[in-house]
Amino acid sequence: MASSHTVLMRLVASAYSIAQKAGTIVRHVIAEGDLGIVEKTCATDLQTKADRLVQMSICSSLARKFPKLTIIGEEDLPPEDVDQELIEDGQWEEILKQPCPSQYTAIKEEDLVVWVDPLDGTKEYTEGLLDNVTVLIGIAYEGKAIAGVINQPYYNYQNNENQKLREPRNEAKAGPDAVLGRTIWGVLGLGAFGFQLKEVPAGKHIITTTRSHNSQLVTDCVAAMNPDDVLRVGGAGNKIIQLIEGKASAYVFASPGCKKWDTCAPEVILHAVGGKLTDIHGNALQYNKEVKHMNSAGVLATLRNYDYYASRVPESVKNVLVP
Repeated sequence: MASSHTVLMRLVASAYSIAQKAGTIVRHVIAEGDLGIVEKTCATDLQTKADRLVQMSICSSLARKFPKLTIIGEEDLPPEDVDQELIEDGQWEEILKQPCPSQYTAIKEEDLVVWVDPLDGTKEYTEGLLDNVTVLIGIAYEGKAIAGVINQPYYNYQNNENQKLREPRNEAKAGPDAVLGRTIWGVLGLGAFGFQLKEVPAGKHIITTTRSHNSQLVTDCVAAMNPDDVLRVGGAGNKIIQLIEGKASAYVFASPGCKKWDTCAPEVILHAVGGKLTDIHGNALQYNKEVKHMNSAGVLATLRNYDYYASRVPESVKNVLVP
């Protein structure tokens, strides 16, 4: 029975199923061909029909099951009745088989804050760079990110001529027998699951950074790392996945563009496997419900060798980015 499981593990199990449904919605909007793009604050700050539908789906599904949660989503949407088709009330039973870390067994629903990014990498989504896109559900307790779920709707997707984006049934397969999409999840003290942990070869310094929010400050900070290679991709979730899968050694973003819903879930996955995510000064990020949404002092994240990269952040960058 559900009541025999802790609030945290029931929430994570539900968030997993909700994130999977979100991935289906994201693919369906592309398949229909009408993205419904709206500019929010500027040409690189976009919202699509998928952002709107997924946020309604995630927030409403969570609120019905866990009415005392604090849920903070990226999109500022007017209250409206949510179509029943958007509601997901399932839970991933495999997660409920896992033990809840002892420090979290007594957590109550009202103690938790959930940070939701319905579509991380929206600009890339509108440009067809679909493997950059993630759905992020992060769970915080006492200001600390403790559990998270990341769905990659287009994992295994290859943007080639054989895959016509607007054919609705093409979301099922990508290449021979490859299932499209995956969901990664993690809880501090338990671990992170749904991927194969890999590290960048020893001695290699590969930096992943922003694709669409570049600036002189970002460029200067990346250059100071003396990188062997620089990857410019969309989405904070995508960049953290690059770290845990051995494609990049550090995520360096010396800019105030990133928000709490971008980092909460990815931070958990990284921390659960021994990595570290902070602001540019080395401060832990705070996720209590009263906190400002902007990560105003940027982001520095690594799977290994955090100190190597932290020591190379120029003082001139730190002086500009005030926490």
